[in-house]
Amino acid sequence: MQITFLGGAGEVTGSCYLIETDEVRFLVDCGMFQGGRDANRKNHTALNFNPESIDFVLLTHAHIDHSGLLPRLSVLGFRGPVYMTRATADLLSIILRDSAHIQEKEAEWYTKAAVRNKRSPRYENAPLYTVTQAETFFRQMRGVDYDDMCQPHPSVQCRFRDAGHIIGSAIIEVWLKSGSRQKKIVFSGDLGQPGHPIVRDPVLIQEADYLLIESTYGNRCHRSMQDTRDEMVEIICQTLLHKRGNIIVPAFTVGRTQDLLFLLTDLQRQKRLGAMDIYVDSPMALAATEVTLRHRELLDKETLDIMNWHSQHNKNLRVHFVREIEDSIRLNHMKSGAIVISASGMCDAGRIKYHLKYNLPRSECSILFTGFQAAGTLGRRLVDGSKNVRIFGEHIPVRASIHTVGGLSAHADQENLLDWLKGLSRPPRKTFIVHGEPGNAEAFAHAIQDQLHWPVAIPQRMASEQLS
Repeated sequence: MQITFLGGAGEVTGSCYLIETDEVRFLVDCGMFQGGRDANRKNHTALNFNPESIDFVLLTHAHIDHSGLLPRLSVLGFRGPVYMTRATADLLSIILRDSAHIQEKEAEWYTKAAVRNKRSPRYENAPLYTVTQAETFFRQMRGVDYDDMCQPHPSVQCRFRDAGHIIGSAIIEVWLKSGSRQKKIVFSGDLGQPGHPIVRDPVLIQEADYLLIESTYGNRCHRSMQDTRDEMVEIICQTLLHKRGNIIVPAFTVGRTQDLLFLLTDLQRQKRLGAMDIYVDSPMALAATEVTLRHRELLDKETLDIMNWHSQHNKNLRVHFVREIEDSIRLNHMKSGAIVISASGMCDAGRIKYHLKYNLPRSECSILFTGFQAAGTLGRRLVDGSKNVRIFGEHIPVRASIHTVGGLSAHADQENLLDWLKGLSRPPRKTFIVHGEPGNAEAFAHAIQDQLHWPVAIPQRMASEQLS
């Protein structure tokens, strides 16, 4: 029985784990690498095994760093089923189609640039898959309900439990037989913060022989939600009322956009903010919001209360979902008074790059980051204080105020992660710390050893481990 860490090890993107016994080979997650000049090459070379030999895939949730290479896997020969929650299946049909569309458009741009500069197009700038190939992959998706037992193979049973990260996100419990032995492996996926808006709190797991746990924020604790609300009010009032600028919010279209709309609505309900115009510039965000509303049974009570309040008091919070590219372009001519929420959350693709191009040079504007920015991304360079960035081949000066509001993260922090681990009735034989940059993973490993005295390991990408 062996596990190989194909991605999401020593970094927060490209999550992918290969599990093998004499009877079965399967993946948990198949995510895209994001950030840095090497990301395209890594994505094109990531699936360096025989995809035809994979029996099935288990998917923790829809975010692209966990799901983005699934159509690529299918293109290369994988024909098995991919199991996920029903809400994740709904989201994935939106996310992967959008990912393919962006890849096709960016490949077209790179090809034109290469021809213009009399260079040969590079293989890593070709699309990983097309829209048609993504749509073909959708036939392989299988939706399951939370807490139901599922048997994707005679030697494998699994169960999807609510991870509280985004709609449909799951912790996956896997019972794996090899000969006369049976072991239980638990994959945390991305764990959410308890008390986070929209979704329910993460389910506690009773036991595991082996555990893979994320460590995105394994080295720190988030600000309290009250401090986060206070900070949001200050940024909005300062930018919109005093400086007369715009607020640009790079946000993941699944999860973070809905969280922001919830928070802004709640601040209005508390009469802490006046009338506002919010532009959600992402057709995918509208589709993801519709999916969220379609799965009301997965929402927490506070969110349902806020939704009911907004249905009766929606005149002051004017939310505009921007569908057409012409309407998106018009937003770049607005000089003040707008809150623009746009994808992608790490600023490496999509319409957000245009909004940054036009608003970063303006000192009266603010850029508001609400989520983790992976190393090598444009978002990370801005958060780290770059005074000049390159967008669409142009050097753009950074004069706008850059704000990071950590309390809105959909990821558990160190304290949340430790509390979740304490829900286990006994220590696993080994805990693998994954999905975290090296310093974050190391800090979390030390915290587990100091407080829980458990055996832990921080695997490197492409490392294999025997599970005895």
